[in-house]
Order: sequence, then structure tokens, then C-alpha cells
Amino acid sequence: MKKIFALVGITGLLAACGGTTDIPASALDRPLDEIYRTAYAQMDKEHYDAAAAEFLAAETQYPSSPWAADALVMAAYSQYLDKDFAGAILTVDRFMRFHPGHKDVPYMLYLRGMCYYRQVSDVRREPGMSVYALQQFEQLVERFPRSEYAKNAKNKIAILKNYIAGKVMYSARTDMHDENWPSAISRLQSVISGAQDTVMTPEAMFRLTECYTAIGLDTQAAGYADMLRLNFPDNEWTKKLK
Repeated sequence: MKKIFALVGITGLLAACGGTTDIPASALDRPLDEIYRTAYAQMDKEHYDAAAAEFLAAETQYPSSPWAADALVMAAYSQYLDKDFAGAILTVDRFMRFHPGHKDVPYMLYLRGMCYYRQVSDVRREPGMSVYALQQFEQLVERFPRSEYAKNAKNKIAILKNYIAGKVMYSARTDMHDENWPSAISRLQSVISGAQDTVMTPEAMFRLTECYTAIGLDTQAAGYADMLRLNFPDNEWTKKLK
């Protein structure tokens, strides 16, 4: 389907604001095929908000139709294209509630993840959006590992884990600058325990040696130094060890 290939290629982190889509009065009491024709005509014109409204009208007026689930899929996709991420998430939620066993569940999980992912770069929405996106992609990979969206979701998971770990590292460095050693140690240990496959792990180990040295716990500092040498012998942070 067109919606699938158009979405999978998106990788950038963009910010946008959400909204809702109202069903147009003109869509009321019309045959399903007529509503669909109008919806796709609006999509061809790139009037995605109007297309979403038409698809939602189709689902609302014909909830028992075999096309009801497809209408929600297309409505969510249209809202996504319109950057109405909040509206798309609500539509996906409705789809999941009424069609939990539908063949397009993997796609809708991916779409919901992308709605959060596209908002990650907006610092006003952090850290929630990155965590929500990660949860959606991990759920997709866990439930549908052979889905055509799984590979792309795995790539997003790697990006998000590094992004989240990077934010934790930034806070840890600030704590170290302020000599708030307990907080810094807690943050750094969370990177090692919860994000060990990220690029931040070697630095976290190095910083832990610094923190423990600063508070006079040389044994713990040496332990993290040994861990760094063992797991990342050629890493730039290993070379910084004294």
C-alpha cells in the first residue's frame, strides 16, 4: 500500500504540534464509496486534514463495514502526513481498541511510534516523547519480529537509546561539575545498567572512575577502570585512563 512505503523512508527528527480532525458535515449520510473517493481525491491534492476527516467519517458512519478498519488506518496516516501527531495517535488508539487482531496492527504500532519519534527534537516535549517512541518500537519488534517494519523499528530503537542515554550523560556531567557525586553516580550507573549497548557506555564507565576517585573510593574506581579496559580496550575513553 502507498502509505507503507511513504512512511518507512522517513528518518528525520522534526517538531510539530498536534490537533484534532472534525468530520465534515458534507460527509454525513453519503454512500461509503463516495466518501472514499472524496478522501482519496483530497489525498491526491495533499489536503491531508480534509482526507483524514473523510476517512474518519467513513469509519464513523459505517463501523460494521469491512472497510472500517482500513478507514482508520488511512485516517491516521493522513493525520500523520498533516503533522497532526496528536490526532493520529488518537486514531491509532481507536483502531487498536476495535481491531486488535487486524493485519495492519504492525503498521499502526509503527505509525504511533513515528508520531512520537517526529517530536523528539522538540525539547519542550522531552523526555517523554523519546521514551514513548522507544516503547512503541520495542513493542512492535517484540510482537511482530518478522514484520516488514521490524528492521526500521530496530534502527529507531538504537537511535532513541543513544539519544536518551546522551541526555542522562549530559545531566551526569552537570552533576559532576557541581560536585553532586551521588546524583552523578546514580545517573552514570543507570546508563551502564539500562543502556549498555549505546555509545555512551564507555564514557559512563570512565566518569564513574572519576566520581569514585573524587570521593575517595579507590577500589570502586579501579573496578570501573578495569571494566572499561576489558570491554572497550581500544576506545578513546579507555586511552584516557591513567
